[in-house]
Amino acid sequence: MGESGYREQALKIYPWICGRCAREFTGANLRELTVHHRDHNHSNNPPDGSNWELLCLYCHDNEHQKQLEAATGQASSVRANEHRVATHNPFADLRERLKKK
Repeated sequence: MGESGYREQALKIYPWICGRCAREFTGANLRELTVHHRDHNHSNNPPDGSNWELLCLYCHDNEHQKQLEAATGQASSVRANEHRVATHNPFADLRERLKKK
């Protein structure tokens, strides 16, 4: 099944909604909805669509960027061991503020 063939098939099988951000598509913007191969193997195109998911251009790019980072050992922009917890509490003095009114 060629590239256009699996795209046409995926658009028949799945609703025109991005599988990540849930953005809905119509005929007017359908070109922005892509077919993503779950196993990243573009030759694996089972007719039931089990290796496909529809993603918008932005989510598709993000999915491939995550795959590249994982393959090269690069961490994402926020590393788990560098994750900082917010310590500021904007409501710390709320009780006192309410008493003043």
